[in-house]
Amino acid sequence: MTELSRHRRLLVLTICCASMIVVVMDISIVNVALPAIRRDLHASVSGLQWTVDAYTLVLASFLVLAGSTADRVGRRRVFQIGLAVFGIGSLLCALAPGTGWLIGARGVQAVGGTMLNPVAMAIIATTFPEPRERARAIGVFGSMSGLALALGPILGGALVDAFSWRAVFWINVPITVAAIACTALFVPESRAPRARRFDPVGQLLVVLVLGGVVYAIIEAGRLGWTSPAILALIAVAVAATLGLVGYEQRRADPLLELRLFRSVPFSAAIVMALVALCGFSAFLFATTLYLQAVRGLSALSAGLCLLPVGVLVILLSPRAGRLAAARGPRLPLVTSGIALALGGLASAWIGPATPLAAVIASFALFGVFLGMVNPPITNTAVSGMPRSMAGVATSLASSGRQTGTTLGVAIAGAIVGSSLAQGGSAFTANTSALWWLVLGLGLVILALGLVSTGSRAMGTASRAAALFEEVDRGSGTPPQSSTPARAGESRAPR
Repeated sequence: MTELSRHRRLLVLTICCASMIVVVMDISIVNVALPAIRRDLHASVSGLQWTVDAYTLVLASFLVLAGSTADRVGRRRVFQIGLAVFGIGSLLCALAPGTGWLIGARGVQAVGGTMLNPVAMAIIATTFPEPRERARAIGVFGSMSGLALALGPILGGALVDAFSWRAVFWINVPITVAAIACTALFVPESRAPRARRFDPVGQLLVVLVLGGVVYAIIEAGRLGWTSPAILALIAVAVAATLGLVGYEQRRADPLLELRLFRSVPFSAAIVMALVALCGFSAFLFATTLYLQAVRGLSALSAGLCLLPVGVLVILLSPRAGRLAAARGPRLPLVTSGIALALGGLASAWIGPATPLAAVIASFALFGVFLGMVNPPITNTAVSGMPRSMAGVATSLASSGRQTGTTLGVAIAGAIVGSSLAQGGSAFTANTSALWWLVLGLGLVILALGLVSTGSRAMGTASRAAALFEEVDRGSGTPPQSSTPARAGESRAPR
């Protein structure tokens, strides 16, 4: 790809950020609409969970496939297809006559979403070849994720109160149409130096792992953890996990590139992405229900209560990105871990009659957390990785986020779902267990932020990146796995 002018590069970054905003905002914007969906479609709590998780589960399951496919057939092409499918899915959501139709349409929407964020990040990585400029661009792109998550409830509340819950989906349609046109005009086509082969077995195993875990958590509240169906789902997830690790080591071009995990910073970034979004999505799911079902606020008022989160994300995300690029990711990661832990601790004491000012003040801690955590995680996930692995590495980082979001909603619903109809005191009593979990997740981020930024950890990143140097030099030969290939499976690319 020929080098673009600075103006053109900024246009490409803007288009990619727009895709990040619509895809990620559709996670949080729906949360504030859940009570309205529940009333209008007579949805159960598990139906509300699936309205969120059908979207995030598909995203988490197929992001890696979308990233590697874009590396093979062309990133701009896959990006445009993703925008079109996402727009069609949004239209179907807006027209859904029942919960089942809405959940299915959310799945269609997510299929398009899988082709956007990881592909957009790979486009950015190739558009900005200079490392420092690329780090700043990735920081801006990463901050859009936190901004979209934080501002989604505010925009969603305004749309629900002014029109209906269907408006949170209608708004995506003109945005995706405009993005398709701008992509055709300004985004150049790019591919990875060497195409990675399709891995259908690995893809199936990923779906079984994530689907089994999430379905078990959501339905355990209704069926019980000891029911044969739940135990079978857990067994399937465990077996699929073992099969995935064993099978992918024998692939020349695995869907899940396990060799990347030899880098401690990369591995920590994936875990922190999962933990961070698990904590925030659990907070968002429980808080929007608390504000509307327990406190009796309107959708817009509930969204406005979350305004401090959005403001802090806007203020802190660019600073966190610059700080991570200039001095490393340790300080923003440690700060975010402490803020999440304190947010969980403060929320554990919230009851039905807690002064609203105190409730909103506790939300500010989640704003500090979200504003500081995304840019360093994104930068850490791709720093030191060769360009040939940009699509795979960024897809894994995005998958970590979406998996965390899916688990957060599933866990939050499992903890608080049965108490929603019992009144405010029962709801807040059950929710306290969730906040202690969030506190623990904050401590995990704090510990990983310290461990993954030391000199020994950075040495593992250099050694992991060296495994792929031959690919970047254009030899076309992938690095060899320590495990022998299966009989009949060639390690040479097509």
